[in-house]
Amino acid sequence: MAVATIITMYSAFLVVGWLAARKVKDGSAEDLIVAGRAMPVLLATLTMTATWVDGGYLLGTVEGVFKSSLALGVQGGLCFGVSLILGGLIFAGRMRRFEFTTLIDPFEARFGKRWAAVLFAPAMLGEVFWSAELLVAIGSTFGVVLKTSLATGILLSAAVVIAYTVVGGMWSVAYTDAFQLGLVVVGLAFAMPFAFNAAGGFDASWSGYFAARADRGSFFPPARPNGSFWTSQTIVNWWDVSLMLVFGGIPWNCYFQRVLSCQTPRKAQLHSIFAGALTILLTIPPLLLGVAAFKYAWPADLLERLQSHPAQTLPMLLEYATPPLVALLGLGAIIGAVTSSFSSSILSAASMVSWNLCHRLLRPDLSTRQMKRLIRFSIVLLGAMSAVMALKVQSVQALWFFTSDLVFVLLFPQLLFALFDPKANRIGSITAFCVSLILRLGGGEPLFNLPPFIPYPEIFTSEPSKWYDGAAMLFPFKTLSTVVGIALLPVVSRMTGRLDKPRSLRIKDGVT
Repeated sequence: MAVATIITMYSAFLVVGWLAARKVKDGSAEDLIVAGRAMPVLLATLTMTATWVDGGYLLGTVEGVFKSSLALGVQGGLCFGVSLILGGLIFAGRMRRFEFTTLIDPFEARFGKRWAAVLFAPAMLGEVFWSAELLVAIGSTFGVVLKTSLATGILLSAAVVIAYTVVGGMWSVAYTDAFQLGLVVVGLAFAMPFAFNAAGGFDASWSGYFAARADRGSFFPPARPNGSFWTSQTIVNWWDVSLMLVFGGIPWNCYFQRVLSCQTPRKAQLHSIFAGALTILLTIPPLLLGVAAFKYAWPADLLERLQSHPAQTLPMLLEYATPPLVALLGLGAIIGAVTSSFSSSILSAASMVSWNLCHRLLRPDLSTRQMKRLIRFSIVLLGAMSAVMALKVQSVQALWFFTSDLVFVLLFPQLLFALFDPKANRIGSITAFCVSLILRLGGGEPLFNLPPFIPYPEIFTSEPSKWYDGAAMLFPFKTLSTVVGIALLPVVSRMTGRLDKPRSLRIKDGVT
C-alpha cells in the first residue's frame, strides 16, 4: 500500500504540473520565470506559503518542541512569516512596479552587470544548497516510514519535480505547490488526533509538557537568564538567529519570483502579507505534534534513537503513534512540503543562471527559443547537481546554513539600498560587501575549520576578558556584520559620488 500511495502521489504531481503547463503561452522567459506576470493573488499566496512551509519547517518545528522548547520550535515558522509580511510591506510593491525578472536585476541596474554577477553567487549557491538539503530531508523520511534507501527517495523526488518544472516553469510549480500545500494540511490534520490519543490526550500532553519544562513553555525567550536552559548565550543566539531569519529571508529569488509573477504591485504586496500570516498559522500543527511526541511513551530503544537523530521525530511519531493509513497521509504532508520547496528552489536558481548570468551578462543576443532551451537546461542541470550533492556531501545542511548567513549579511544591505537609495553606487556596494564578509568570517566558521580572527567580546558573560572559545559565539556578530554593511553602503556611496556616479533604476513605462 505504501509504495502504491507514493506512486499515486507522484503521478498526481506530474499530472497537475502538465495541466498547468498549458497556461504557458509561448515559452518565453517571462512565461517560464514569472508566469507572464499574470498570477492571481490566491494562487500566489498558496505557492508562496508552500515554498516556505518546507520539510525543514515541519521536521524542525516538531524536533525543536520535542527536544528543547516552544520558542526554538516555532522560531523558524514565526520568523519566516514575519519576513514575508515585512517583505510585502516594504519590498514587494517596489520590485513588482519596476517589472524586474529576478532578485539580481536591481543590483545590475544600480551597480552594473559585472558586480551584479558577484552578488549573484551567494544568491544562487543558497538556492542550490537549500535544494540539496530538502532532498536529504525527503530521503531520510522515506527511510523511516517506507524503509527504503536514502538514494531512492532523493532520486525519485528529484526526477519527478525536475520533470514538471521543466515542462511549465512557474505555472507548473505554482499549481503543484497549491496541491502539495493541501497535502500538508490534510496529512497533519489527520495525524494530530491519533498522535494525541496515543500520548494520553491533548490536555495531558499539554499540561505534561509545561510541567516538565516550566522554563521552556513560552514562545519567546525571557529578557534575562532564568535557569540552566535560558542562559545569556542561548537568549542572544535566539535573537541573532531570529534577525537572520526575518531579514535574511527576504533577499531570496524564490521569494521575489512569486512577487514578480503577480498581476499588479498591490497584489504582490497583498499576497506576501497573506502568505506570511498563513505561514505563521501553519506552525500550530507541527508545534502540537512536537508536544505529543514529548509526552508519548517511547520504548527505550526508540527513545535512544530519537536522542541521536532528533530530526526524525515527526516521521517516527507518524510510524509508531498513528495507524498505517494516517502515517501515509502524514508522509504525504512531508513529501508535499519538501517537493514544493525543491521545485521552487531549482526554478529560482535556474532563472538567475539563465537570465542574469548567461543572457544579461554573456549572451544578450539570445533568441526566445534559445532562452527557453537555456532555462530548461538550467533546471535539469541544477536539479541534478542538487541530487548529486544530497547523495555525496555529508554537510549539505551546514553548507545551506552558511550560505543563508551570507544572504543575510551580504545581500540584505545591497537590496535595501539598490531599491531605495538613489545615491547608492558600486564603490559603496563593494565596500559594504567586503567589510561585512570580513566581519562575518572573522567570527569563525566551523564548516571550513576556520578559526575566528576577530576577537569579538562575550559582552554578556560574567568574565568580560573571555573570548570566543571555538564552540559558540555569545556576541551576535552576524547581525553586527549586516548592520555595518547597512551603515557603510550609503556613507561610502555619498563620499565617492563624484568618482562613481549613481545609476538610476528604470521602469518599463518610464516612471521612477
